[in-house]
Amino acid sequence: MRRAPHWRVLLLLAAPLGLVLVMWQAAQVARDQALQTLQKDAENELRLSAAGLIGHLSRHDYLPKLLATREGVQRFLSSPHSQDAMPLNLLLDRFRVTADVSDVYLLDRHADTLAASNWHRPNTFIGQNYAFRSYYSDAIAGGQGRFYGLGVQSLERGYYFSSPVWLDDTQPDSTPDGVMVVKVLLDTVEESWVGQDAELLVTDEDDIIFMASRAELRMTSLHPLSEAERQALLATRRYADEPLTYSGIELLEYRGERSRLVSFSDGPLAGPRYLALSRPMTELGWEMQILKPITPVLQAQWVSALLAGGLYGIVLLGGGIGWQRLRLRREREEFAERERQTLAHARDELERNVERRTRDLVETNRRLSAEIDERRRAEESLRQTRDELIQAAKLAVLGQLAAGINHELNQPLAAIRAYAENARTFLERQRLESVDLNLAQIVELTARMSEISAQLRQFSRKSGETLAAVSPIACFDYALRLFQTRLRENGVAVIRRWPNEEPWVSADLVRLEQVLVNLIDNALQAMADVPEARMEVSITAEGDEVVLGVADSGPGIPDAHLRRIFEPFYTTKSPGRGLGLGLSISSRIIDDLGGSLTAANRPEGGALFTIRLPRDTGQRSADAQTNEEIFPHA
Repeated sequence: MRRAPHWRVLLLLAAPLGLVLVMWQAAQVARDQALQTLQKDAENELRLSAAGLIGHLSRHDYLPKLLATREGVQRFLSSPHSQDAMPLNLLLDRFRVTADVSDVYLLDRHADTLAASNWHRPNTFIGQNYAFRSYYSDAIAGGQGRFYGLGVQSLERGYYFSSPVWLDDTQPDSTPDGVMVVKVLLDTVEESWVGQDAELLVTDEDDIIFMASRAELRMTSLHPLSEAERQALLATRRYADEPLTYSGIELLEYRGERSRLVSFSDGPLAGPRYLALSRPMTELGWEMQILKPITPVLQAQWVSALLAGGLYGIVLLGGGIGWQRLRLRREREEFAERERQTLAHARDELERNVERRTRDLVETNRRLSAEIDERRRAEESLRQTRDELIQAAKLAVLGQLAAGINHELNQPLAAIRAYAENARTFLERQRLESVDLNLAQIVELTARMSEISAQLRQFSRKSGETLAAVSPIACFDYALRLFQTRLRENGVAVIRRWPNEEPWVSADLVRLEQVLVNLIDNALQAMADVPEARMEVSITAEGDEVVLGVADSGPGIPDAHLRRIFEPFYTTKSPGRGLGLGLSISSRIIDDLGGSLTAANRPEGGALFTIRLPRDTGQRSADAQTNEEIFPHA
C-alpha cells in the first residue's frame, strides 16, 4: 500500500524528463536535416555564382591577344615617338565599348603607357609606368598575364588580362616589344549577387575579401592582420592604400571540409548565425564563399520540438487516460479536445512551412532551367561559329590554290584556241576529217577543265553532321590532285605508302579532306627552300584505329614551338602569310571525329603529322595496292 505514492512520484519525475529528452532529440534531428537541406541549396547557388563569375571574366580572355596582332598597334609600337597616338587611342576606345570592358591600354617594353582608351580622362593611364604589376612581367616574358587588384589611378577593383606584342616573332628567342592590357570591372557581377537570399564573398590567397555582395565587407580580411602582414600587403600595391581591416567573422562549428557555422562580432552581419560554404576557383587563384542565414534551421528545430512534445504528450496522456478512464472520463475528453486543437495548429504550421519550402524549390529549379537553356544556346552558337571558321579556313586554302588552278586552266584554253583556229582553216579547205579530229580534241580539253573546276567546287562545299565510312586513300588522292600543279612546279617527290587491303575510317568526308589539304599545304610551305623535296603520305591499320601520316623533308619544327603549334592564332610564319588557325582548326576537326592529331620531328629530318581515327566497323574491300608507290611530280 505504501509503494503506490513512491511509484507515482517516480512517474511524475520521469514524465517531464522524457518530454525534455524527446523534444531535444527531435530538435537535433530536425537541425541536422534542415542544415543538410540548407547546405544543398547553398552548394547549388555557390556553383552557379562561381560559374557566372568565371564566365564573365573568361569571355574577355581573347581580347588582348587579338589586339596584339592588329597591324595598327604594331605599326605604332615600332616608332611611337614619331607618330600621332590619337588614332590608336580611338581604336582602343572602340574596342573597349564593343567588348564592354573598363579600359584598354598599350605598354612599351619598359612598361610605360603609350596609348589608352581613357586618354581623354583626368586619370588617364598614358605616361604611367606599370613595371610593378605582374601582368606586365608575365607578358613581357612571352606569356599571357593575369592580375586582379585596385587600379592605381582609378582606385577601381578590376581583373586584368595582358598579352605580349611582337614586332618580329620569327625568331624563337625574340623578346616582346610591348604589352597589351585589358581591364574588366567586377561591379556587374557583384550587382547580380545582391538579389540572392545569401551573402557571397570572394577571397584571394592572402584571405583578403576582394569581392562581396555587401559593400561593407570588401577590402577586409578573414582574420586580423598583424602590422607586418598589413605593411607587406600594402607594399605589393595590389590593394592601393586600403587599411584592410578585420571583417569580424568568427568560427562557431566545423561541419565538413568546406562547411562551417560562423557569426560576425560586429558590422552589418552581426547577430545572426550563418552556414558558410567555400568553393575553390583554382583557375583564378581565388576562393568563393557563401553565407546562408540559419533562420530556417531554427524554425525547423522549434517546429520539430513542438511536434515531438505534442506526440509525447498524446502518448503519455493516452496512457494516463486509459489508466484513469473510469474516474477521469470527462477530464480526458476535455484534455483530448485541447490536444486535437494544438495538433491541428501544429499541422497547419507545418503545411505552411512545406508550402514555403516548395515555393523556394520551384524558384531554384526555374533558375537552374534558365541557366541550362542559356548554356545550350551558348553551345549552339559556339558550334555554328566553329563551322563557319572551318569553312573560312577552307576557302582561304582555296585562295592559295587559285594560282595553280589558273595555270592548269590556261594550258587547255590555249590549246582549245589553237584547235579552233585549225578547225576553221580545215573547214575552209573542206578537210572534214581534220575538222572532226580538232573538235574532238576541244571536247577532251573542255572535259579536263570541267574536272579541274569540279575539284574546286567539291573542296569549297560545306560538310555534314553525320559520320560515315570514308576511304582515306580517296581523300589523299583528292587532296594531292588539288596540289598537283605546285607539286610538279616545285619538283616534289610524293611517296605513297598504302596497305594491300585498305582500312576504312568512320569520319566526315569533307572535313577529313580539309585536314589533309591543310597538312599537305603546310608541308609544301616547309619545303619551299629544300633542293630535293620529298613528301611521304601513309596509311596504317593499328587495331581499332587507322593512322594517317603526312611527312616532309623540310627543316622540321623547333622544340619550343611543338607544344604550342595547335594553339589558335599561333604561327611561325612571317606576318601576312597566315593567321595561325589552320592547325588549330584541323586539330579541332579531328577531335570532333573522335580521333587525335599530333606533330613530331622525324629522326632523319623534317616534320611528321599523325592522324588517328576510329576504324569503320563495317569492313569494305578496296583495290589492292602496292606497299610503296613513288610518283615524282617533276
